[in-house]
Amino acid sequence: MTRPIALVGPTATGKSDLALELALRRDGEVVNTDAMQLYRGMDVGTAKLPAAERRGVPHHLLDVLEVTETASVAAYQRDARAALDAIRRRERTPIAVGGSGLYVQALLDDLDFPGTDPAVRARLEGELAEVGPGALHDRLARVDREAAATILPGNGRRIVRALEVVEITGRPFAASLPRPGRPRHDALLVGLDRDTAALDARIEERVDAMFDAGLVDEVRALVARGLREGETASRAVGYKEILEFPDDLDEARRRIVVATRRLVRRQRSWFRRDARVVWLDAASPTLVDEVLTLVDGRS
Repeated sequence: MTRPIALVGPTATGKSDLALELALRRDGEVVNTDAMQLYRGMDVGTAKLPAAERRGVPHHLLDVLEVTETASVAAYQRDARAALDAIRRRERTPIAVGGSGLYVQALLDDLDFPGTDPAVRARLEGELAEVGPGALHDRLARVDREAAATILPGNGRRIVRALEVVEITGRPFAASLPRPGRPRHDALLVGLDRDTAALDARIEERVDAMFDAGLVDEVRALVARGLREGETASRAVGYKEILEFPDDLDEARRRIVVATRRLVRRQRSWFRRDARVVWLDAASPTLVDEVLTLVDGRS
């Protein structure tokens, strides 16, 4: 069977365009590994490749959730693995592309995710509403110091999840987190990155282009469909800032740029720890040929 290719790395490096070119050159199909591109209607702000520009290449795991639904990495894992396996059975090349590290790992590695307990989750969410994330973060620090050190005190959703896992499994939340190196597929992982100053400038240009392309109108349309109530979608970079500053779009734009740069740092940190990733300069004029050389070397 054809080995999967995974294009990973920071946002705004050109992964989607490269995936399309590789798919055309190697009879491939694309599997999305960007958590926010799962959502219908979140197009401009996620830089989702429009259907008209996909040049006939099948794309999987795009537009599968409503903005009111909470993204589940376990559900994603089930559906994305099924898509990848079906592509391989068709003897075509699966090309996974996206910057959501956990989703990439869920697809490619042998990971199991702790289940949920609706009663425990509801009780913890009730406590979160009553006492706030700070108090629950203090509790987490008492039962799982490592998890508390990696979760911001204001991130109530993740704190609740960590406490839920500790209660359900009797083990630290950190013990359930995935670690690289347990591959399910012999995939080629290619990381794209750019010089930091150049990527910063590219992010500014991309944010400006998103505003020009109608990002504000997109957010307003999604608000009418329940965006504010969506636990996951409402926190997406670009959408969160416009929701917070609907009457000060200059401030929203500034915050989107800052948030995107922070996202880039987190993505670099996540993917750089995985020794399997072969890093390439996304600005290279021979990038496609460089990737194909790697692919042929692994065939």
